[in-house]
Amino acid sequence: MTDSIRRITRALISVSDKSGLVPFAEALAAAGVEIVSTGGTAAALAAAGLPVRDVAELTGFPEMMDGRVKTLHPAVHGGLLAIRDSAEHQNSAKQHGIEPIDLLVVSLYPFEATIASGADFDTSIENIDIGGPAMIRAAAKNFDGVAVVVDPDDYERVLAEMRANASGTTIQLRRRLAAKAYARTAAYDAAISRWFAEVVKEDVPTWRSFGGRLAQPLRYGENPHQTAAFYHMAPSRAGVATAHQHQGKELSYNNLNDTDAAFELVAEFDPSKTAAVAIIKHANPCGVATGATLKDAYEKALRCDPVSAFGGIIALNREIDAEAAEAMTQIFTEVVIAPGASDAAREIFAAKKNLRLLTTNMLPDPRAPGLLVRSLAGGLLVQSRDDAVVEDFDLKVVTKRQPTEAEFADMRFAFKVAKHVKSNAIVYARQGATVGIGAGQMSRVDSTRIAAWKAGEAAKTAEIAEPLTRGSVVASDAFFPFADGLIAAADAGATAVIQPGGSMRDEEVIAAADARNLAMVFTGIRHFRH
Repeated sequence: MTDSIRRITRALISVSDKSGLVPFAEALAAAGVEIVSTGGTAAALAAAGLPVRDVAELTGFPEMMDGRVKTLHPAVHGGLLAIRDSAEHQNSAKQHGIEPIDLLVVSLYPFEATIASGADFDTSIENIDIGGPAMIRAAAKNFDGVAVVVDPDDYERVLAEMRANASGTTIQLRRRLAAKAYARTAAYDAAISRWFAEVVKEDVPTWRSFGGRLAQPLRYGENPHQTAAFYHMAPSRAGVATAHQHQGKELSYNNLNDTDAAFELVAEFDPSKTAAVAIIKHANPCGVATGATLKDAYEKALRCDPVSAFGGIIALNREIDAEAAEAMTQIFTEVVIAPGASDAAREIFAAKKNLRLLTTNMLPDPRAPGLLVRSLAGGLLVQSRDDAVVEDFDLKVVTKRQPTEAEFADMRFAFKVAKHVKSNAIVYARQGATVGIGAGQMSRVDSTRIAAWKAGEAAKTAEIAEPLTRGSVVASDAFFPFADGLIAAADAGATAVIQPGGSMRDEEVIAAADARNLAMVFTGIRHFRH
């Protein structure tokens, strides 16, 4: 290895992403660099009037098999892998007529975009690049002598070094480019392996990998002493990864986490049937409601816990109108996210310089499959997304009293919200709005009591005579292990309960409900969220 600057005399360019290609190649040609290229890239360069040497001339073989074989040849890989300071390597290259390649520029077949578009199996397979990753890995391994570029964003970076170093690049740049190159092929292969595992329905493959592209370096993580960044992965899911930010400073780690939680929750409610609003604080909802209008839903959601809502995240399931925007700007809010916002709404939000407004054009599908990943010391926990939706459940009434239609509607609403509350989760709801939420407690009965207490505090703030838990329903994300939690809910005024069931003491819990004339249904599905 040497720290010498390596002059670029020959470049091999093969790119599917042709953004910035011609100006970059023009600058290389002006610096006296010979350009070797393939297929469509060569055609694009020739059409721009640039001198270009076809790779078939370099290898002595034509492209064949529908372009599957064109660069997999010793003339290419020898030119990339030959160690410049090795007499043995250079003698072998001379003996076999292998010319050095000093710069490799490759953007891979757009596999991620292909599968994201819903392409069929055969089309997806044809968009798996073989020669590109092989060349990238070869060039990156030989970074001492070769610069490798896998991202058009690095074109100017290379040209700047060439201008400063008599058409050469420094070892520092080549190492950075090599690191990026290996990360790119790793992410590419990860996307392919994930897709293939889904195709063959392999839920727990022996090898599991994930990759993403940097979307945004973050100022810090959950706390200022932690570094952080946001990465996009394929395929994209509607939400913070696809959102357009209209205004406000950059989103923080906590903003992104909370905004994702808010948008996933509000997507549970079909916008063609009802307006819905979710207000999130520290990844937990502090108020969720449906209504005839977004303003109505927002005001009902805010009423649940107006203190916690200050500085929170608001998610809406419809395009924001001026009326809703005006209501939401009455208190400080960090982020508002929705499928869209009217011109009038954006104008109202623009007066709040610290508010970030995000629009996504669509909602995520709560029934769509996917993977969730969490890191542990020395490993990853991977699970399928919780895509269970209460409308698909076979709800079983287990008490003597049948729920009313209004209670059934509120129970379905409350169970949707409980799915997005940290366990142990308890949600009181009434008339399509949360009225008390207990989240993340070690004891379910404590969650039940805390939710009721918060409902009482909200009633005082709203100057309401009694807590809105009176006449409410209650949802529990998992079964009541004892009757105490159900009794606490009944004491708070709940008239109906929805829970998964499955406790050893179900009969005891059912008896306690019957003794208090509660209606109760079992879902058979739980929604733990840790």
